[in-house]
Amino acid sequence: MPTVAFYTLGCKVNQHDSFSLMQAFGDAGFAVLDPEQSADAYIVNSCTVTAAGEKKSLQALRRFRRQAPGAVVVLCGCFPQAFPEKAGGIPQADIVMGSKNRAALVSAVLDKLAGKSGRLVDIPAHTQDEPFEQAGALPLSHRTRAFLKIQDGCERRCAYCIVPKARGPVRSKPPRDIREELENLARAGYKEAVLTGINLSCYGQDLGLTLSDAIETSCRTPGLSRIRLGSLEPDLITDEDISRWTRFRQDRWQGAALCDHFHLCLQSGCDRTLESMNRRYGAEYYRQTADKLRAAFPGCAITTDIMVGFPGESDDDHQASKAFVRQMGFARAHVFIYSPRPGTPAADMPGRVPPKIASQRAKEMADTVNESRAAFLRTRLGGAYPVLFESEQDGLCHGHTPCYTPVWARSSGDICGEILPVRLTQLHEDGCLGEIAP
Repeated sequence: MPTVAFYTLGCKVNQHDSFSLMQAFGDAGFAVLDPEQSADAYIVNSCTVTAAGEKKSLQALRRFRRQAPGAVVVLCGCFPQAFPEKAGGIPQADIVMGSKNRAALVSAVLDKLAGKSGRLVDIPAHTQDEPFEQAGALPLSHRTRAFLKIQDGCERRCAYCIVPKARGPVRSKPPRDIREELENLARAGYKEAVLTGINLSCYGQDLGLTLSDAIETSCRTPGLSRIRLGSLEPDLITDEDISRWTRFRQDRWQGAALCDHFHLCLQSGCDRTLESMNRRYGAEYYRQTADKLRAAFPGCAITTDIMVGFPGESDDDHQASKAFVRQMGFARAHVFIYSPRPGTPAADMPGRVPPKIASQRAKEMADTVNESRAAFLRTRLGGAYPVLFESEQDGLCHGHTPCYTPVWARSSGDICGEILPVRLTQLHEDGCLGEIAP
């Protein structure tokens, strides 16, 4: 039996894509191994959002080539799609393919294992009319939560972002296929599904639909308990959307409830920086959208991403962004330093922020975010929330509330896969300790 190992970098969508490839290789008779093991083929599913992701992809290729000199080594995903000439010249890769033609990867690897000579570089460009790539759901934890990719591609053209080139135009999973996949998850015993995409808010633009249509389809799927959303663009959330979403709030809906956790992409809390980034909202608009969600879903968690060190960002801009983040009181935020990507407008912008200053700004922003995180968790204490338990270790069962607060509680039995009310009593690690209600 041939063997294959995967090394995946980047976002949850990339992980979803790798899982789909694993299933395809399994259907072709391959055994899937860990990348530390000796395999006949190694697949590096790359990321190119940052220079660090690209560097890690190249390091993985070199490691697998040293680890198994006779194996077939593959580079695929966003890095080759965005930079085909650079990726095509990497000598450690026997096969180089992009993010569009993954369906051809299994046969390409089989050909190489059968003795076909020469390197294969096959990176067709994305086209405007290409269909959504069908793939099943990605299990995240045993019989509890799974990711379902319902959207791919982006055409927003933010100044710093290479994703439109790497992922192509917007493509959406039809509602009937969403329903079928979610029904499969429910039959398999899963309680929660996370709807995800490269730019989830753009779902349906190619089908004459909106993300709210996908949410309604998902929440009406029998057997599931929760529907969670991936990252959202604040300027694409309308009052009508929020009104439709509230129909599926936990206290109003008996089916799969929409989790009260909304990840609103921010990038910066400074209007001048947002304009330079070609983001399509200002800080005040962002605040208003968050306020509307908080009014519609009392106690909800608002999380975000924050970039520091964007070209031209002054110290005053940084301070304005930090003040806005403090005022917003995010439940959690991912802070990262701007990484120039060739081929994007920002890569040629003047005013590059020195690495030392960017690192200091990232630390300051992270400290601000950590304060907000602790404050949010303290607001949870004393309340009772439904927790979907996912694992157990050293007598403590671990799970998450609908707003994605991590919770640990003791139980005398196996409660993994169950949703139980838990009263939160104290802070613990990055979440809360609690007691299961009788």
